Parts: sequence; structure tokens; C-alpha cells
Amino acid sequence: MDVVTIGETMALFTPNEEGMLRHAHSFSMKFGGAESNVAIGLSRLGHRSRWISRLGEDEFGDAMLSFIRGEGVDVSYVTRDQSAPTGIFFKEFRRLNDTRVYYYRKDSAASRMNAEWLQDESISDAKYLHITGITPALSSTCREMLEKAIRIAKGNGKKIVFDPNLRLKIWRGEEEARQLLKKYASESDLVLPGLSEAEFLFGSCTPEEYVERFHDLGIETVIMKLGKEGALISSPSVSMTRIPGFTVERVVDPVGAGDAFAAGVLSGLLDGKQLEEAVLRGNAIGAMVTMVNGDAEGLPNRTDLASFLNGGQEDVTR
Repeated sequence: MDVVTIGETMALFTPNEEGMLRHAHSFSMKFGGAESNVAIGLSRLGHRSRWISRLGEDEFGDAMLSFIRGEGVDVSYVTRDQSAPTGIFFKEFRRLNDTRVYYYRKDSAASRMNAEWLQDESISDAKYLHITGITPALSSTCREMLEKAIRIAKGNGKKIVFDPNLRLKIWRGEEEARQLLKKYASESDLVLPGLSEAEFLFGSCTPEEYVERFHDLGIETVIMKLGKEGALISSPSVSMTRIPGFTVERVVDPVGAGDAFAAGVLSGLLDGKQLEEAVLRGNAIGAMVTMVNGDAEGLPNRTDLASFLNGGQEDVTR
């Protein structure tokens, strides 16, 4: 196994019209979750990925499991809960560059994940453990489970990749979120923060100062996401370097871009690429998914990625 990731994925309802959600009369159902997005992104690029979660014993859970399994992701450690539902959320495209998300995930099946339920062998055979700051915010039992996952990974010499993925709506308070996100970052080998997350953790700084703050926590490799400007990287083998982003003429749906970036970076590292090349791949895939509606729908295969990196010369395939 190349990468294992743990977290909640929900049924995603997207209105078929733009504007305020109150005016929507029809919706399309998709699926969205940071961790499964990463797993799907890796699978489409030919890597072996595993997603660990818990779903309700309901139609949403059935459909989701079928979809993610169909993407080639190992779901053998996904369990079902007869007494709790699969979570759902809604996207609202109010206007260009104004996308909002509304969660209905309280007491979901995934929030009931716990340490006893997590099996060592589900992590010990992977090269990387990918975690986010969303999972520990779901419940105290999810937090205990994540901490067990970290212990298993460290005990088996696996690399830990952490994306803060700040979701203040589901944390009980800002200070708790700040302390725990720093804790998980300090226990990881590679962190993937965005500028807004770094500001939340450390206050107002320059991107370069944020990178140094993360290094001060004991983290070897820091990849600071800069949106359309690309990324700023720093590691023992690479001095602080900016990797350029890619221009997107029209952003259709920005949600999921960070997960796509993580999948691209991990894919590059698994392919033996230097960190700079891996991050360039992450920047490319992050840009690609913003041009498609849906969390996972825009994740490319290798042919699509190569075409994008070569400038996308052919627009029509017959």
C-alpha cells in the first residue's frame, strides 16, 4: 500500500442553479471528503491508496462505498453503523468566486470512529499516513483514534503527512483547534498548510516566516500553499524555494483544490521525484480540479495531467 488516509466523507448536494441556496429547486448528488479525495486522486494516478472511515447503514453509505471502491481505492477497513447516519453537506455557488459550504454531520457514523475500532494492519503496510485536522474535530473518540493512527505509523517507520484543513465550524473552540493542530503538525514529517491556516495558528506573518514557525515545531518538510501563486517549500534538502502555480481562466469550484494538491505532491514523492517536481505536480492538479464542479470529479489521470502540463494543446478529442 502506498498511502492510507482516515476521515469522513459525506454525500454532497450541489444545486443545479447558481445563486442563493434558498432559490435552488434541484440538486445533483456527489461525494466529498478531504481524505477520500486524496485517496481517489492517488488511485487515478496509478498508486495504491486506502481510505478508512465509518458510514451509516443507509443508501448514502451504499452509494458512497460503491463510488469510492469503483475508483480503485481500498475500502476494506470501512465499517458501517446501523444507528448513525452518513453525513451530508451542501454547496452554494452564490456568484463567481463566492462558494459556501453547509455541513450536516453532527452525530454521523464517522464521528463515532474510535481507537478500539482501528486495526494496526490497516496502517502498518503503507508508505505514508495522510491525516487532516478535520478528523480530530469530529469527536473525542475520533481524536483518540487519530492519535492511535499516528502511534502505529511512527512505530512502523511510516511517514506522516498532515494537512491542517481548518474547519472552525466543527471545532468546539478556536484555542482547542489551535493547540491540537499544532500538536498534530509537530508529530508529522511533512505539513501542507495554507496561508489562512498559518495565520490562524501563528498570527500575521510573511509566508517565509510561517515556514520557519512550522520548522520551529520540529517539522522537517513544510509546503506552504499560496493559492494561485503556487507554493513555498522548505526541507533539509531544499532551501526555501517558491514553486510557481498555474493560471486558471475561470474557477468553477475551488473546494477540493487543497486535497488535489496533496494527492499530487504524494504522487510525485511516490514516483521518486525531487520535492520541487512533486510540488509542481501538486500545483498542476490543484489548478485542474478548480475547473470542474465537484470535489473529486476533476482529479486527473496521468494522460490528462501530462496534457495539462504540456499546455493542453488539444481541446477537442474525436
